[in-house]
Amino acid sequence: MKKKEFEIEGRSIHEELLRLAAQGNKPFTESLCPGVEHILGIRIPLLRKLAKQIACSNWEDYLETAGTYYMDERLLQGLVLGYIHPDEDLEKYLARVSRFVKVINSWAVCDSFAFAGGKSFVRRNAPRLWAYLKEWMQSTQEYEVRFGVVMAMKYFIDSEHLAEMFQCFDQIHHRGYYVKMALAWAVSVCFVFDSERTFAYLKQNALDDFTYNKSLQKIGESYRVSSEQKQRIKLMKR
Repeated sequence: MKKKEFEIEGRSIHEELLRLAAQGNKPFTESLCPGVEHILGIRIPLLRKLAKQIACSNWEDYLETAGTYYMDERLLQGLVLGYIHPDEDLEKYLARVSRFVKVINSWAVCDSFAFAGGKSFVRRNAPRLWAYLKEWMQSTQEYEVRFGVVMAMKYFIDSEHLAEMFQCFDQIHHRGYYVKMALAWAVSVCFVFDSERTFAYLKQNALDDFTYNKSLQKIGESYRVSSEQKQRIKLMKR
């Protein structure tokens, strides 16, 4: 027997999303996510508000019946997973996250995710979460790899993980555009954290030319990089 669709304030999530879409900007969102189908264009603050409402209710029922037809539905799932209290059993929570990762179909859905419990949750479970993200970076699927890279960038750019992170980056050879852009973004953030160690990495790495040069570009565009460092970076283009 099919489980009844989750409702909030007397409306199904599908109905609520269609209602919120009337206040959105579909053409703008579509321009940011080229090639992605079925976009409602709901504004992120409205999706976050809805996600918080779901997280304060029977969110498990929601996750069991959550749809994936619209990109916005997928985005909502990720937001809800960031607002709930993580399961006491870490592996149970990560299983929920893994189901979400499998339905990511755009950079917007990927990058909006954050682990529930914030930085304290990450600190308590750092070894397992780091291993978990490294597994995604080894995937053959574009958005799964991007998820691993972006989440590693969000939570693990520190002195302890930087060297291994560079090793992980060198082992990624996926041709997907959104993987390459995630890597370039992550390298630029690594540079802001520790410019000298990242300079050393940029001098000897296994990044393809596009990703390498895009990394330099993003470093050059950062307002947190000095003029002297930007001049040095310019001379390193392949």
